[in-house]
Amino acid sequence: MLKCLPSLLSFSRPLCAFLVCTLAPSFWATAAAPPSATLPATVTAALSRAGVPREAFAALVVPADEGSSPRLNWQGDRLMNAASVMKLATTFAALDLLGPAYTWSTPVFAQGPVRDGTLQGNLYLRGSGDPSLVMERLWLLLRRVQAHGIDAIAGDIVVDGTAFAGAARDPAAFDGEPLRAYNAAPDALLVNFKSLVLDLVPDAAAGLARIQVAPPMAGLAVQASVPLAPAGTRCGDWRAQMRLSLADPTRLAFQGQYPAACGERSWALAPPQPELFGPRAVAGMWLALGGRLGGSARLGKVPDGLAPLFVHSSAPLAEAVQNINKFSNNVMAQQVFLTLGLEAGGVGSLDTARAALQTWWARRMGAAAMPVFDNGAGLSRETRISASSLARMLQRAWASPVMPELMASLPIVGVDGTLRGSQSRAVGSAHLKTGSLQDVLAIAGYVHGDDGQRWVLVALVNHDHAAAARPALDALIDWTRLASQR
Repeated sequence: MLKCLPSLLSFSRPLCAFLVCTLAPSFWATAAAPPSATLPATVTAALSRAGVPREAFAALVVPADEGSSPRLNWQGDRLMNAASVMKLATTFAALDLLGPAYTWSTPVFAQGPVRDGTLQGNLYLRGSGDPSLVMERLWLLLRRVQAHGIDAIAGDIVVDGTAFAGAARDPAAFDGEPLRAYNAAPDALLVNFKSLVLDLVPDAAAGLARIQVAPPMAGLAVQASVPLAPAGTRCGDWRAQMRLSLADPTRLAFQGQYPAACGERSWALAPPQPELFGPRAVAGMWLALGGRLGGSARLGKVPDGLAPLFVHSSAPLAEAVQNINKFSNNVMAQQVFLTLGLEAGGVGSLDTARAALQTWWARRMGAAAMPVFDNGAGLSRETRISASSLARMLQRAWASPVMPELMASLPIVGVDGTLRGSQSRAVGSAHLKTGSLQDVLAIAGYVHGDDGQRWVLVALVNHDHAAAARPALDALIDWTRLASQR
């Protein structure tokens, strides 16, 4: 038995007692040759410098082709929090079950006749989970409404999000930061990742910084400018210096100042009343296009029997997967997770999504220990998986027809995505998903050896000094690249 780490106990004591402190059966038990039970010296030294004990580290390196024994197996069976590396399970399952060309449909309904360019009733949009309905795509959707001869809507703009019924959650639940864009909750009609982008442009002559907001939002006023801080003020934590006030949830106001030293900046935030983001964004874009609205923007349900005016199709799943994994987009991952539940169970909920992933895992991964998927994005203190289970999944993915799409979605060491700034010397030679939370650091993916061997690499750190262990992960990547030469 393994001793439980204090940092993991702080996540969930019952879960830790059951999952983290218990050894799961290893699928490596039948390996032809015993793996190395000793960490590479460079990794051990880096862990020591970081103040991370080896007991808080798990790593597994094995050829990408199944049937070979691991080159390294250090605590591979230990169930640990993998943070955003869990997105690999969600995205591989989606590619495998739905196919790379899968698209989401957003039907648009016009209730009533159109007379002299005015729709004599409501306009409805019914979401099905499209994770990439950014403002540019929303603009195209509403232009298509206008192409049907509708310039004004006498009734309301109504957003139907019932496909994800029961999926709503408190955006402050994870870390008490509800305005952080990474905490945006999933939504059947997810517009612009449910986040506003405030662009700040300082004007020294006018003594202020102008604020532009995207997408435009009906029913949410945003202060047009903020005073500049006194000359010489350092940039520092410029968001805190602006002092966002939320006294009125229908208005974003600032009581502070903006340092000119910051130059032009962008601030992505999830505004208050997130459940109204979709209706406000649709109505705001409609008005920005010159459309007129006689009623309001609200949530509702499409009336039974109403035929769609047209159906807007999303970008393909493969494109969404690339955005999810390259940039670790949490809300997009949750959209895909809930979509798996929607396709399998008729409604997108955490329960149906978890059931869909568990069924898929049992069928595709055989005896590999079942992970705890939670929300499918890894933004969770409850998620658990072992390095050996992750490695088995990556081997199965390597042999899968969707391997090219999954591998192309992973950040490339030293080149792009979340690994653009990696200090590993394996520049361009490794495709790896990253994950980080407070007390958690993880990587998993593929490393191309110098001799042409392709390796699966998984490394997990669960410790309160996890953030300092990045050099240890870089050292393991470099060791793996050269492993076949030892």
